[in-house]
Amino acid sequence: MSETVIPVYLKNGEEVKVNDHVYCSPPWAVRDGTPYSVARIMEFLPPEDAPKGPEGKLCFYSRVRLAWYYRPSDVSDRPVTDSRILLAAIYSEICDINQLRAKCYVVHRDKISDLSGWKKRPDRFYFNRLFDPYIKREFEVIQSVDCRNLPDNIRDTLIERYEYVVVEKEVVPDLTDVLRLCDSCQIWCPSADSVQCDGCKRFFHMGCVQPPLAAKPSRGYGWTCAPCSKRHEEEVDSRDRPLNTGFPRKTNAPAMRGRGRPRKDRLQAEKEEKLDIKHFRMWPFRYFGQHTVAEDTLDPEDLIFPRTAIRLGAKFQALVPDDIVNTEPHAEQDARGGDNTVEVLSAINILSDSEAAEMESCKARLTNDKGLRSSVDWLTEVIHRFSVAALTARPFSTVNMKSPMRLEKWKRTETRYMDKPWGPEEIAAFEDGLAAHGAELRAVREEVPTRSIYEVVRFYGHWKCARLGEENRRILEHGKPVKPPAKQYRSLEEAAAGQHVGPSEDEGSVLHPSKTATCGACRTRESKTWWKAPKGLSTSILCETCGTNWRKYADLNVRPTREESVPVAAVVAKKPAEKVAPPEKREGTPLQGPVAKRARTSTSAQSTPPPALSTAPQLRCMACHKNGPLGKVLQCKRCSFRVHAGVCGAIVGPNSVDSWICDVCKNEELQEAALNSECLVCPRERKGVVKPAVPPNPLPPDSYLHARKPTEGQGWTHVLCSVFMNEITYTDASRLRCVEGLSSIARHRWTTRCSICHQTEGAVIRCSDCNREYHASCAWKQGYKFGFEIQPVKSSRRDTTTMITFKGESGCMGPIVSCKEHQRSKRDMYGLCEMNEGGETALQVYCRAYKQAPVTQAHGLLRKARRLDPLFRLDAYQAEQDDPECFRCRTHFSPAFYPVKTQGENTFACHSCHFLDNVADSAMLVDVH
Repeated sequence: MSETVIPVYLKNGEEVKVNDHVYCSPPWAVRDGTPYSVARIMEFLPPEDAPKGPEGKLCFYSRVRLAWYYRPSDVSDRPVTDSRILLAAIYSEICDINQLRAKCYVVHRDKISDLSGWKKRPDRFYFNRLFDPYIKREFEVIQSVDCRNLPDNIRDTLIERYEYVVVEKEVVPDLTDVLRLCDSCQIWCPSADSVQCDGCKRFFHMGCVQPPLAAKPSRGYGWTCAPCSKRHEEEVDSRDRPLNTGFPRKTNAPAMRGRGRPRKDRLQAEKEEKLDIKHFRMWPFRYFGQHTVAEDTLDPEDLIFPRTAIRLGAKFQALVPDDIVNTEPHAEQDARGGDNTVEVLSAINILSDSEAAEMESCKARLTNDKGLRSSVDWLTEVIHRFSVAALTARPFSTVNMKSPMRLEKWKRTETRYMDKPWGPEEIAAFEDGLAAHGAELRAVREEVPTRSIYEVVRFYGHWKCARLGEENRRILEHGKPVKPPAKQYRSLEEAAAGQHVGPSEDEGSVLHPSKTATCGACRTRESKTWWKAPKGLSTSILCETCGTNWRKYADLNVRPTREESVPVAAVVAKKPAEKVAPPEKREGTPLQGPVAKRARTSTSAQSTPPPALSTAPQLRCMACHKNGPLGKVLQCKRCSFRVHAGVCGAIVGPNSVDSWICDVCKNEELQEAALNSECLVCPRERKGVVKPAVPPNPLPPDSYLHARKPTEGQGWTHVLCSVFMNEITYTDASRLRCVEGLSSIARHRWTTRCSICHQTEGAVIRCSDCNREYHASCAWKQGYKFGFEIQPVKSSRRDTTTMITFKGESGCMGPIVSCKEHQRSKRDMYGLCEMNEGGETALQVYCRAYKQAPVTQAHGLLRKARRLDPLFRLDAYQAEQDDPECFRCRTHFSPAFYPVKTQGENTFACHSCHFLDNVADSAMLVDVH
């Protein structure tokens, strides 16, 4: 008897079947504006309360198993310009059938003859890679018919069962090559157990050659068989003909795809989207990479998921020598793995019935608190203490639970077996963190600074169990809630009549705004249908075109904002009696929509629903270009400069977050430092150019270079420049206030030409990976990488080295700057805004440890005098001059005179003028002299 197939139709009238590709999405309120997900239908499932057996299969379907596809933006931060490319996955989930939206088509790249034409058609996607969500790695997907370097039985099995094969990128050339047989035994030799002759290009098992090879040649070296070696020696001895470097090797690997004009055949395109794809147990591909045993493919029960290298061997396990000296006490008696080194958690199984009854009576007298009696942590510790008493032959009456501490054998200090009770404020902060970050407990822990991450993880388990307990008690009292009609079991007659599933396109996301509505992406004011827009746009609606592109393709081409084009004169003409203000600018619009991946919703089992996402405003930091909540990311009230508080030295209370003002804007009101806020260690403007009294900022407040700090001489420096100049320190490193040490910067830094702007003005820093030198501000504008690195310190130098601990890594912290050519270096760098568990940024930790001036040793004037002492030494050239005169200020009195080559021979500059030529502005000479 053939299985009855019940048709399933969407609300738009399309029929969907198994192996069709569909858009899937929960209602707008649940998905919070994220685009549709693309998936393949694996099977339709009846309700959970449907009867078992054949009768249960003929019912009104309420669930569907979907094989997900990922968009590249879901799994990485790499920008992808092609909105039609997807990543396959061997990952499925059971969802509500009403989440199906519409049909789409997903085809492998090799099966598409005209890719540009394919992408021009709506609802068309393609893939050529696979992403594994468990090991978080991408793999290549090739057709199984292209696998040639395999025995016939294995290749036939792959082709018969699967349409595609998932492999690593480096395995593709070997797998698609011709069949490789050992030249000695004529048996297939896989790449892992074979070696290729560098002369004749034949393959051999490493055990078939004489003598057998113990290992493959190192990278960069080759191996030749005996005949080729002998032939090479004869050629060298004869010297009458050129050396033969090897025979050209033929390959059957698939040719590179041509770049000519694609074939535009409409009929061919329709055939490609309806090609039959082989599926074995509902999956069209399996893993066949470098960690696969080829013969295991013949077993139908073999796992098809991608794999990684096993963690066995000396790289992951410690091999302790037998003769190692153990300095711990009682080393001779306590052998490793013996009974004395094992922590016994429970020995109840060795108790007799009478002893067990005595233990139960003693346990009832330990506490009267009903909550403790049902606590897992308390019961675990009670069993542990009774077990220890039984093993040491002590009476059970001696066990008490007054002490909340316990001493474990593998720890030197006592620890609590139960966490301290959480207060109402901590619980409220924890629940607010869950509402803002979901189950990302490290981010939640930042909202509860009084608790460690371990306590937060344990409390999350108790909190979730408490919610489940409340739900179960509510079900016992009031019964299970009534299921909606779409999820109820239907009879055979109702099921055979067909069904319409899926929400309509306008359900929960179509709006009817006013006549002055504006699209948040393209700024159009005309559209037949308006859709809800994701968060982060200037308006809350999208036009029909932008709404479709965002929901289906996650593509949102945002047009930059500009000023209103309504002339002020026209407004004044209408209302001459009123004072009209100039038109305001529209709020800024992000270049892309939110990239947060929505949480998958499943109805396969009842579980606690995830907490609602927070609606707190998110600000984008101009240093790390990442979003953060208001408070962690501050916004200047005047210039709208946005930055993490930890990378600009701002300490702001919760009530002053909205009124925070950056240092540059604050100085315009207080005038405690110079109004000219240009950095003293960056290139100055060229001489001879007339500048205004208060020059504008060199960069608008949309760059991290807007963050500046005043110096001890009432000048200014960039925070970036002062942090990455080793000679510069701060009077208050916690707030990055009062920059000191400009005069102690080495002279070669001032005279070296910047490799970016090619100017010799200003002080330069050196790349950490090469000999290039450039200004810190120039490197930041060019997108060079700034960060911090922690180097391990030898035990002999730990007493003389300042060590810090950041994110569990201890050592000496140092600033790192890398050119774009070193983006792929293997350095472990921490970004400027990267935070540890305490909420401190890497820049804060570094400045607090290494950039604090010794304020307790001497006052500021004495510290400045000590820095200037080396500059008072007379130059040998100056000693030969009787009475030098400064060419600019005409003074004869100076600690040192310096020759000025640009002004001619025997022309000198005093120490002040020379210092200001290299550091300060020439306009400040009058104030100095």
